[in-house]
Amino acid sequence: MSYKHIVVALDLGEHSEYLANRATTLAKALDAKLSFIHIDVNYTELYTGLIEVNLADSQIASTKNSTKQLQELSDKVDYPIEGILVGRGDLVDELSEAIEEKGFDLVVCGHNHDFWGKLLSNTRHMIHDMPVDLLVVPLKS
Repeated sequence: MSYKHIVVALDLGEHSEYLANRATTLAKALDAKLSFIHIDVNYTELYTGLIEVNLADSQIASTKNSTKQLQELSDKVDYPIEGILVGRGDLVDELSEAIEEKGFDLVVCGHNHDFWGKLLSNTRHMIHDMPVDLLVVPLKS
């Protein structure tokens, strides 16, 4: 199977560069376009009580920071990056929307093989609900 546009879902954690490099190797081999995406948590959906800080300002700052980190990561890989996307909300919903809008045909994501990876991983949800192929790269602690 030949993929034309690969998107890498990055959490901007310690394994992001490794995952980006793995996806870059695949994109090179397939001569495919490569994009990065990061989905931030939407705090307004999680917290319904009174709060002193302006969540909108906080989320704007978070999006700018995420975009900056993705740009820095794209500068490190030896391949042109077609697009850098930052979303907010449910990972699978945001990814599915980006897939439809941008025409991605492969999602690359990582999965931690540790206690927290088993307990809190989005991978199972992604496997069930991704509208395109999904490549899960094992990440070791």
